[in-house]
Parts: sequence; structure tokens; C-alpha cells
Amino acid sequence: DATRQRLVGTWLRSYEEDGTRVRRVLVLEEQGVFRELSVATRPDGEPPLASSASGDWLFDGTNLKRRYRLINGKPLSAPTIPYATFELRFPAKSEFIGVDHVRKLKVRYERVAEGTVP
Repeated sequence: DATRQRLVGTWLRSYEEDGTRVRRVLVLEEQGVFRELSVATRPDGEPPLASSASGDWLFDGTNLKRRYRLINGKPLSAPTIPYATFELRFPAKSEFIGVDHVRKLKVRYERVAEGTVP
């Protein structure tokens, strides 16, 4: 339960993929609800792409699990996979690393101030 409490708050993930810079702000609320806001800035000078998602989250003692309910304000429909599961490690007090063993993806989030936007 202490780790779950540690996760509550606002987290930022910044990365670059194929020249596109992405910033994701993940808010994990005490009640088990999350919000995620993203902005992707493309190298071609096109306007940034923004997106939002929300749903439910839980920590099972090893994994942070999120079930997406809405993306850009709309309910999900097949074939969208509405779940994300990351095995967590905490290399520092203000960051966590998550590994998605299914998608072979490793992510790093750092704690940021409440109200941070991507």
C-alpha cells in the first residue's frame, strides 16, 4: 500500500521517436482514476498533435495496471487494447521505470508538480 500511495500524483514521460518529440503527463489519483495528456511535436514543422486518455488504475504490488476507458473523449472500441501493464522499479524517490513485457517497452516517468501540462 505504501508503494501505491507513492504513485499517486503527477508524472512526466518525455521521449523522442522517429524524430517526433513526445511529452506525456500521467496523473494517478487516489481514487484509482488516471488522466493522461500527450503532445507530440513533429520534426516537419506541422502543428503539434495533442491527445488525452482516462480510465482506472491499480498497483498489484509489482505492476502498475491501467484500463483505458476514454481516448480523446470517446469510448474505446475494438480492436483497441484498453489495458497497459508495466512492472515497476523505483531507481529514485521521484522517478519510476516501467517495463511492459508484452510490447517489449521500457518507459521512465519523473514526478512533476501538480498542474504540469505536456
